[in-house]
Amino acid sequence: MPGSFEIQHVPVAWYHPAMARYKLTIAYDGTAFHGWQKQNRPDGSSLRTVQAVVEETVSHVIGQPVILTGASRTDTGVHAIGQVAAFTAQTPIPIERLARAVTARLPDDVQVRRAEIVRDDFDPIRDCIAKGYRYHFAHGITGEDDGTGRLRPLFDRNYVFWTYHDLDVDRMNEAARHLIGEHDFASFAKVNHGRESTVRTIYDCAVTASGAHRCHIDVSGNGFLYHMVRIIAGTLMEIGRGAVEPDAMPSIIAAADRRAAGPTLPPTGLCLRWIRYGDDGAQVPGTDAGEDNAGRTPPTDASVNPT
Repeated sequence: MPGSFEIQHVPVAWYHPAMARYKLTIAYDGTAFHGWQKQNRPDGSSLRTVQAVVEETVSHVIGQPVILTGASRTDTGVHAIGQVAAFTAQTPIPIERLARAVTARLPDDVQVRRAEIVRDDFDPIRDCIAKGYRYHFAHGITGEDDGTGRLRPLFDRNYVFWTYHDLDVDRMNEAARHLIGEHDFASFAKVNHGRESTVRTIYDCAVTASGAHRCHIDVSGNGFLYHMVRIIAGTLMEIGRGAVEPDAMPSIIAAADRRAAGPTLPPTGLCLRWIRYGDDGAQVPGTDAGEDNAGRTPPTDASVNPT
């Protein structure tokens, strides 16, 4: 019956003595999801989102409804290997088995990589101190099979953005350094983003050549505006292909105008890699379930975003 949950009979010793706060580290291929956050169509039917799928599965596995709160509201098509979510419940499943139990019932494009018991007031959004994203490029694509990697991506087409332009990584890095620090990033936010402040701090931004005609941007900060990483990627692409000079980046930032920056690149190449907390998520001592205990081969960055 929809909305009901079957309580499985398990040994009494398995029951946690009290309600507890659980932190999950989640990985997913965002291709077939309408982003992280639960949402409905105009007719009231639900869209397929990561939050909805994981929340429903956790509720079924532990035998009670839960409310799952995620740290980052990734967009449609954006991938993750380090999303963090939390819920409060009393579950009969030992912490060392929880990730495996949930992942066993999840579809193949999402898995729980880790489960931990954390302090009761742990908030995955408020307590976050840093997030790290990566954007993948295939560049210099000619469409000819000359053995140098210039064919349009095929098997990893859902995990990388491709462009005909050759990208100069050195130029991109020269510009990326100007992004580091606290700035008003209004130029890198979608119009009508809805945030009261567009001031954010970027801790690091670097571009790395990762193979023949492949490169990626790694950017970390204390928070990101709507489409911010994808606009940063689009702006660095314009600089990498020579359409904009690297020393234009300070004026692009100072303009505080979306029209000053580059295009918003598709979500395809973007992956949420990690989220960090001041005290490792306020983990309760002795409750570490161990890394990658989901019972499937854990997704590496290469398997979620091949380079």
